[in-house]
Amino acid sequence: MLACAAGVIHTVMNIFKITNGNIEIIFENSYIESSSLRTKNDHKINQLAALIDTYKSEENILKGNTIYNDEVEFRVEERSWEWESQDKAYSTTKDFDDIREELIAEDLENFQMILANLKKEKEPLYYVTDGKHTFTNTKQKEKEHFEKYPIYYISEGHESKMYPSKLEQYDPFYGGSHIYRSANPENTKIFVGYTEGYVDKASSEWNEKKKTVMSSFYNLLIYVIGFFLGLLYLSVTTGKHSFKDKKVHMHFIDKLYIEINIILLFILSISWFAVMNEMQFYFGTVNWIIYSTTLLCLSIIVILLLSLIRHMKNKTFFSHFILYVVFRWVYQFMKDIYDSGSVGMKIVVVVILYPIITAATLFFFPLTIGVAVWLALKKVKHFNKIQDGTKLMREGNLQHSIDIDGKGEFATLASNINGINEGFKQAVHNELKNERMKTELITNVSHDIRTPLTSLITYTDLLKTETDPEKMQEYIEILDQKSKRLKVLTDDLFAAAKASSGDIPVDLQKIDIVALVKQGIGEVSEHISEKELAFKFNYSEEKMYVIADGKLLWRSIENVLSNIFNYALEGSRVYIDITTENDRTLISFKNISKYELNITEEELMERFKQGDESRSGHGSGLGLSITKSLIENQNGKFEINIDGDLFKSIIYLPSAEKENTSDIA
Repeated sequence: MLACAAGVIHTVMNIFKITNGNIEIIFENSYIESSSLRTKNDHKINQLAALIDTYKSEENILKGNTIYNDEVEFRVEERSWEWESQDKAYSTTKDFDDIREELIAEDLENFQMILANLKKEKEPLYYVTDGKHTFTNTKQKEKEHFEKYPIYYISEGHESKMYPSKLEQYDPFYGGSHIYRSANPENTKIFVGYTEGYVDKASSEWNEKKKTVMSSFYNLLIYVIGFFLGLLYLSVTTGKHSFKDKKVHMHFIDKLYIEINIILLFILSISWFAVMNEMQFYFGTVNWIIYSTTLLCLSIIVILLLSLIRHMKNKTFFSHFILYVVFRWVYQFMKDIYDSGSVGMKIVVVVILYPIITAATLFFFPLTIGVAVWLALKKVKHFNKIQDGTKLMREGNLQHSIDIDGKGEFATLASNINGINEGFKQAVHNELKNERMKTELITNVSHDIRTPLTSLITYTDLLKTETDPEKMQEYIEILDQKSKRLKVLTDDLFAAAKASSGDIPVDLQKIDIVALVKQGIGEVSEHISEKELAFKFNYSEEKMYVIADGKLLWRSIENVLSNIFNYALEGSRVYIDITTENDRTLISFKNISKYELNITEEELMERFKQGDESRSGHGSGLGLSITKSLIENQNGKFEINIDGDLFKSIIYLPSAEKENTSDIA
């Protein structure tokens, strides 16, 4: 891992050295689109614009035409602050002219430096003029000639053009690209062009640099992957002598408390950044300092991180906090006193206070009587509060709670009464809920049965008077559909009643759940094709056994599959996963609902509750309720989860490896 880290440092330094910090070359495709050309082009245009728009000539600068009073006044005010901070007198009037001359000298120096920089390079070719002042390094003065170059910039009058347009400057303030336009467009011309020979040579050099950088970049990726693989290996193996070793072996460094470990990590990280920053400021880039400092800090950081990982594996991460140790000690001390019971606490109080009370009574008898009366009145007040509270509860105020502070007998009694009240309140709530569910059950049963029954009566009457054979056949088909619908409802209602009452014989056996599910999927293959569903079946082992009743289990799975066929989004995927968890086997079904599931899991498990609130589907709303009862009759558990439009059904059953049929029988 450290070797890969050294490789990362070396490669990064090499890339920065080759590109001079312009690492964007890694993601660029050509020289013309590169940021290096854009930066150079922007710099040249800005220099030329400064010459013609601001400086114009040495004579113009020496006259002070490039200096504004606001700039001078700001510099004067800034200098006055410096003098005031040193408690020195400052003459504003005298220094105004001095600062003006300083600014003129600075502008003259910048003007001469720009001219010198432009003379150093033969390209780009440029022609800049405002009608009076001209700067150029070419005999060409017409924009048509510059437009023949593969890269050019034209600014004449109020029109500006950059080719290619990708070289336009990016303005972060306005959030887009723009072309520089002269401040005095009437007479100003700025023509800039790069010859084809220059572009070809620069492109060739850029491509060679790109090739070298990409080679280093690929090496960097290899080093980075190696580093993280090494870190991952250390994280997996730390604290273990072998992969099969289940015990976590702690090291001496693990004695450090977690807070100290985290503080050290923070200090090391800050120190590394500080060292790198100071080195760049005072010494520049010094390779041996970078290597030694980085690898040393990284080694210590990884050692501290591995200590944290060992604590996580050993489940001692939180218990090794200093705060946890302190609070645990305080808690244990208080718990020992509390566990001694009220009698023990009274004995302690009496043993300690009895001599004091006896001595005080001889000299401060009235005071001790007053304290005793105060204590008695306090207890009587608690008693009256309990008496009034129980009276309100008896009268039906179940929301009332008796509030008594402390840990005495009255506080315990009040807590017990509040507990009885909460239990009674919960019982009333459950009873009201059951009544509501019964009402909804009757309403839904009436609605669902009345609908096909009404259709049967209506079409029977129509059939009596109809003479057209085609319509008669149509009515007969409708009657057949509605009668089958009515049969499904009555069968499901009867099955739900038997399942919820537990009046179903259960024959628990050892069943291969993988084979059962495979067989079931094969039997409903026509429905799968009809709904265009893609079933994805995953299981950890080829044979996985559970303890269940084969018929009841298949009925449960069939209900879940029927729910999927009725409510799954057509053309979507259905996932069936079989896994083990301790001594249980989990069979989960996941699908995307075609209806918006804006109800809770608890509501959806209620009888006659459908995901389609319009109740336009073919289901009875009893399938999930029947499944829940059937699975519970087999010593299992059934639950559903809703996450957006994702619907998940989970069946929990005892694994055969942990139990056998004789034990259950």
